[in-house]
Amino acid sequence: MHSTYFNWSSGKDSSLALYRVLQQKELHVSELITTVNQDYRRVSMHGLRIELLEQQAESLNIPLRKVCLPAQVSMDVYNRTMLATVTSLKENGFTHCVFGDIFLEDLRKYREDQLKKVGIQTVFPLWKTNTKDLVIEFLDLGFKAIIVCVNAKYLDDSFCGRLLDHEFLNDLPSNVDPCGEHGEFHTFVFDGPIFNEPIGFEIGEKVLRQYEPSKDDKDDCFTDDQDQQNWDSSFWYCDLLPKE
Repeated sequence: MHSTYFNWSSGKDSSLALYRVLQQKELHVSELITTVNQDYRRVSMHGLRIELLEQQAESLNIPLRKVCLPAQVSMDVYNRTMLATVTSLKENGFTHCVFGDIFLEDLRKYREDQLKKVGIQTVFPLWKTNTKDLVIEFLDLGFKAIIVCVNAKYLDDSFCGRLLDHEFLNDLPSNVDPCGEHGEFHTFVFDGPIFNEPIGFEIGEKVLRQYEPSKDDKDDCFTDDQDQQNWDSSFWYCDLLPKE
């Protein structure tokens, strides 16, 4: 079996990808890697408290490595931090890395190019699978998830804090991918066949966060043309509180 680490997001795509890898038994997943916001102590993009992330890893019985990044992180800092992390993993015998990406070609190429530098092979168990089929499989397997973040460009705050179920899927606008593969929404998985026990939590407040793009032209992920912006600036977050 190949020594493998898993790029863990805490959400549904990661959970289903890990389930598939564990079923195949060709890769030995012995570490989870998650990027976290060191200023707010939350999972990057998802806004999930680190305490709940740690409880996930404990229930999975897989060691967790948190990669700490500042709240305002440039691509240069991100790349250097991740290169140092994966170099350390390679030196410790890891040969493969698993991702839950489904169909974003540019993101896959970026991951492959970065990991090729240190000689780590990438694995994409969900790649090119129909996203409606994937989310139905996820639910049929008994996974349970809650929506922790929605992109305000696509969804209003009523979608944030809801359980991921058939009713939620039926309520999604037609321009929203069923798996949120374009970043329309993010989830926290709190139960399912890969967990030894459910992760307990309480639903807290909803908060709208608005972000400004980098002013450094070398770190530009947007255009000055407002009609062609490829970044989104407003997101609703539902805070989840760990149960005592």
